[in-house]
Amino acid sequence: MLAGDEDAYAVLVRRYKDALYRYAERMTGRPDDAADVVQQAFIKGYRSLDRCRDPERVGGWLFRIAVNLCKDQLKGRARREVPLEATEPIRATRDLPEEGAERAEIREEIYRALQALSDEQREAFVLKHVEGWSYQEMAEKLEVSVPALKMRVHRARDQLQELLEHYR
Repeated sequence: MLAGDEDAYAVLVRRYKDALYRYAERMTGRPDDAADVVQQAFIKGYRSLDRCRDPERVGGWLFRIAVNLCKDQLKGRARREVPLEATEPIRATRDLPEEGAERAEIREEIYRALQALSDEQREAFVLKHVEGWSYQEMAEKLEVSVPALKMRVHRARDQLQELLEHYR
């Protein structure tokens, strides 16, 4: 397939890097961590191209690598970080107009609400409502049944609505 063909692999990187980054950023909540995950996914993918059984599904295969790396990142972070409640909230700077400060506050609340979800719920919610994937696409790439994914999305939506109730 692509074994050893760096130019062909570069095409794959260009084709999938943005989607992998969006996913990783929403899962990790941090741009630097997301960039690390994407870079690791492409390195790991390149080193193990011989394990990709279906060249037509190389995008899903790379995505699966990124999913696993995000999960590893989140597990490692949970062991070495202070709970979010113990940290001071991010404050808007003086230079922002009032509207910008309000948007920054809302973004921070949404980030906190997303982080309060379980990894599985956050993953399903982001893929369905942010990336716009179908349940079938999600099931294939995550190797989870469609009914299980529907339940995760439903529970994530309910929990987010509860956490963000004061914005209604």
